[in-house]
Amino acid sequence: MQRIGVFVCHCGSNIAATVDVNKVVEVIKAEPGVVHAEDYQYMCSEAGQEKIAGAIKEHGLTGIVVCSCSPRMHEGTFRKCVEKAGINPYMVEIANIREQCSWIHKDIEEATKKAVILARAAVAKVNLNTPLKPGESRVTKRALVIGGGIAGIQTALDIADAGYEVDIVEKTPSIGGRMSQLDKTFPTLDCSACILTPKMVDASAHEKINIYTYSEVEKVSGFVGDFTVDIRKKARYVDMTKCTGCGVCQEKCPSKKGLSEFNRGLNKRSAIYTPFAQAIPNVPVIDTDQCIKMKTGKCGLCEKVCQAGAIDYTQKDEIISEKYGAIVVATGFDIIKLDQYDEYAYSQSKDVITSLELERIMNAAGPTKGHLERLSDGKSPKNIVFIQCVGSRCSDNRGKSYCSKICCMYTAKHAMLIRDKYPDVNVTVFYIDVRTPGKNFDEFYRRAVEEYGVNYIKGQVGKVAPQPDGQLMVHGVDLIDNKQIKMEADMVVLAAAIEPESSVRKLATMLTASIDTNNFLTEAHPKLRPVESPTAGVFLSGVSQGPKDIPETVAQAGAAAIKVVGLLAKDKLLTNPCTAHSDELLCNGCSTCANVCPYGAISYEDKQVNDHGIRETRRVAVVNTALCQGCGACTVACPSGAMDLQGFSNRQIIAEVDAICR
Repeated sequence: MQRIGVFVCHCGSNIAATVDVNKVVEVIKAEPGVVHAEDYQYMCSEAGQEKIAGAIKEHGLTGIVVCSCSPRMHEGTFRKCVEKAGINPYMVEIANIREQCSWIHKDIEEATKKAVILARAAVAKVNLNTPLKPGESRVTKRALVIGGGIAGIQTALDIADAGYEVDIVEKTPSIGGRMSQLDKTFPTLDCSACILTPKMVDASAHEKINIYTYSEVEKVSGFVGDFTVDIRKKARYVDMTKCTGCGVCQEKCPSKKGLSEFNRGLNKRSAIYTPFAQAIPNVPVIDTDQCIKMKTGKCGLCEKVCQAGAIDYTQKDEIISEKYGAIVVATGFDIIKLDQYDEYAYSQSKDVITSLELERIMNAAGPTKGHLERLSDGKSPKNIVFIQCVGSRCSDNRGKSYCSKICCMYTAKHAMLIRDKYPDVNVTVFYIDVRTPGKNFDEFYRRAVEEYGVNYIKGQVGKVAPQPDGQLMVHGVDLIDNKQIKMEADMVVLAAAIEPESSVRKLATMLTASIDTNNFLTEAHPKLRPVESPTAGVFLSGVSQGPKDIPETVAQAGAAAIKVVGLLAKDKLLTNPCTAHSDELLCNGCSTCANVCPYGAISYEDKQVNDHGIRETRRVAVVNTALCQGCGACTVACPSGAMDLQGFSNRQIIAEVDAICR
């Protein structure tokens, strides 16, 4: 029997306001193995930890139960505390009486009763706990950044500047991401390309950075410190070592029917192309769906005009396998499809566009060379209507329930730029709320209204109806004046919701990383570990984790980079000892556990087994403790009961259940 100390935290009033902590202490003193129990206002504080350390020495405690907040918050804190006092850190158990009792119950009696039950279960488990010792694993001093937008570029630069090798994998032909498609950035209205391009050049020229463009992650295996990643480097059909980026092949290409992805499909491009002028690398890609040579075997003009001899129609996809100590996901975002928002006539009229399409129209390198004009007839618009929150903060199943965070500001930016360059153009913005929670953000919005005369109407648009003469009739409502509005517009701009890049779910599966219901990658803890994935060694950067603007993205990129550097700086890592293990006498080699293991930690070996004096060779499960994350899926699935989990054994779980049901 252990000598257990129980420590109940008030957490200020978070717990004590709903849970009678004194009663919890008095009741738990009677539990088997408990030799000491006390409460304190803030158990995680220095004074609280000193109380725990003092009680360990005074009462000769061998096990500790802390009734407090979530173990995700402070389990590490209390483990360090008891380890300093001479107790194995895995002899600590956290009873979560804050989130599971005080925060969800209103009745003190009910919450207290439940807190006692949880404390009793924790005591029962600690009575069966055994000291555990973490293992060690090596660290590969190299990082992988998935995504080559501003988040990925900044993360890679920060890691590389710390002296570590970094690979960037970007699925498009060039790094740059969404920021490369922007004209200006808020709230300073400085040129997006002027900020981004030097970063792209720095990344390309950095001796510690290797860039794989037009490439995708194919497979991920391994564990923190020792990941093995297969990268599919797609065939460009252009030899990157020979190409000089002269652009003659693009000029001479007779097939110019492909829609420009970079310009959001607003204009055509050649079958061999670079996405934009500042593309890195400045090496074109052949679109096999548009290339005449690839489809019919004829043409081949680009090969004939290329003086460097860089065109190679025989190129094949290449699989590159590399090892990494850490992985950063910076896959960025896209805007939602507007198929289900036909009331705004996006599919009916060329003059109903998204905000990102407007960015390309207003860019000097865009489809209209920076001239603001209607796509239907090339005429200059006189009345432009912006519609906010298209698909954001949506209460039905068509859009997204969350706020996309950047739309209010970029609409104000667009309105100001239009009014500045075209003062005769009337700009109207229909909005639900104007959200400007950033440095100089509200001042920026007020400038749009007060200095540039942008007309903001609090209300929603119900319908946009194309007229026979090419005009757009906007049907909306003014909630302040409580009246319906009908106005003609030459152009309508939709602030469409943003969502994670489409491949993120597949990538999350490969990385065994968590995602939420909106496909954003989930952080290990929203406050204390905002750039870490629950999967050790996998970190988050940029909009892959949630909606954010460029400054916030760059800040998070730096945070992710320092976490990676901290990991790579270690020669060895301590592994979690709470891993699965197999009882060779019970294992029947059925492979059920291996089939359910999400980490690929279980394999099978033929071993000599002594079963009650009879030696025989059996196929038994073997757990790679470095790969195992202690999820327990194998223990549940095993039909023979051979799999068990250290620190969370079947005996311990049953003891907890018995204590709860007592």
